[in-house]
Amino acid sequence: MTARNIGIDVKAPEAECTDPDCPFHGSLPVRGQIIDGVIASVKMDKTAVVERTLTRYDQKYERYEKRTNRYSAHLAPCMDVKVGDKVTIMECRPISKTVSYAVIAKKE
Repeated sequence: MTARNIGIDVKAPEAECTDPDCPFHGSLPVRGQIIDGVIASVKMDKTAVVERTLTRYDQKYERYEKRTNRYSAHLAPCMDVKVGDKVTIMECRPISKTVSYAVIAKKE
């Protein structure tokens, strides 16, 4: 079974899976925001917590502040990622109460 085209230029995982919510081997459509971040946790079943850190300029105090956002993203079994890996996530339909993103690529 070949991986389907999800509409953006990312390399499909080489491993196969039977997860219906996999963007490559299942029927989960991905659209909307594309976010780069770092895997913070993979303790949940088929879910990863992805952190994105940005710096924001505070005009009043004339310095930068660091802000962190955490996203719960669906992690298909065919994706080989661990804590600390840089990944790309993309918006999808809500899979659960907190999961509305899916991991689509591992950055090298």
